[in-house]
Amino acid sequence: MADFRRAINIIKKYEGYSEKAYPDPSTGGTPYTIGYGTQYYPDGSPVKQGHRCTQHKALEYLFHEIELIDDELTRLNLGLDGSMREALISFIHSIGWEPFLYSEIIDAVENEYWGGAAEEITHWIFDSYYKVIGGLVDRRREESKLFLAEIKMPVDKRGEILLDAFRNYSAQPNQIQAIRSLEASTNPYVLAEFVNSFEAETSFELDSDYEENDSISISWD
Repeated sequence: MADFRRAINIIKKYEGYSEKAYPDPSTGGTPYTIGYGTQYYPDGSPVKQGHRCTQHKALEYLFHEIELIDDELTRLNLGLDGSMREALISFIHSIGWEPFLYSEIIDAVENEYWGGAAEEITHWIFDSYYKVIGGLVDRRREESKLFLAEIKMPVDKRGEILLDAFRNYSAQPNQIQAIRSLEASTNPYVLAEFVNSFEAETSFELDSDYEENDSISISWD
């Protein structure tokens, strides 16, 4: 098997090892999970209540599942780099193959919209009742970061990063966190200059509208 160490580490970190099979939280029954997120054994039979496995066996099951996912990704011929492949292996191991096929990630990858694919990964944090699962927020953040690890932004596109972010802003938790992280890592003098310039331009536009039309009309298009 290829060295998928980063994918394995993410899966082990967030799935955890369970010696005893445990039921699905939403059903209280099937599907049962054992080891590091295994629901089906290599022979295709399902994990059942009362089953147990050693940590060694759990790793065997995990490696088998990763090989299956990797084979299926290869058949899709998406042109993934190593980091993208590992990120998707962890992601698919978490949500399942069929949900992945119906996600928007494949279309984004085929169109080389890497940022869109990474953002779509971060959306998969809810249970069947659309409640956020705490552990998934951090896991998706790691998978998304790994997905983009080998992507280098072209020099002539760097001036549009923030503009694109503003255009796509919808107050999602991951967007708010990204803004806070950027602010925390930015020189405060640069931030102050940006805010002053940004607000000055906005004020000028409002004053012009008011003088010309005797009313305030704002358009963000």
